[in-house]
Amino acid sequence: MKAMPATPQRAVALKTHMTCADNTGAKEVYLISVFNLKTRKRRIPKAGIGDMINIVVSKGKPELRKKIFMAIVIRTKSGLTRANGLKLKFEDNAVVLVDKDGVPKGTEVKGAVPKEIGERWPKIAGKASMIV
Repeated sequence: MKAMPATPQRAVALKTHMTCADNTGAKEVYLISVFNLKTRKRRIPKAGIGDMINIVVSKGKPELRKKIFMAIVIRTKSGLTRANGLKLKFEDNAVVLVDKDGVPKGTEVKGAVPKEIGERWPKIAGKASMIV
């Protein structure tokens, strides 16, 4: 996993509901844990753009509901700050369902995806409709 060239704001906390931006059949999911997060004891884990997380599907196809999956955060309302000072913010929090290697389960990604996701997770950028 490559380092992020921008500074994402970790604003997606536990049990935050997010939209699923792919065509796997999941509509709404919520966060239950964050992978590779080194933090202080008893601190609430938070995720930002580009982080791999564990989620539970709350709305969607019946065979996907109440099951645990891995996902990558592709958009957050708080956004990220690039090295040149540009701040990106999106209108929703969104994820893409992936397997343990970071390969998306769906065949397309809906909505805008920042270029930092493309550098860190190239398979997601290949299926994205728009890169910002």
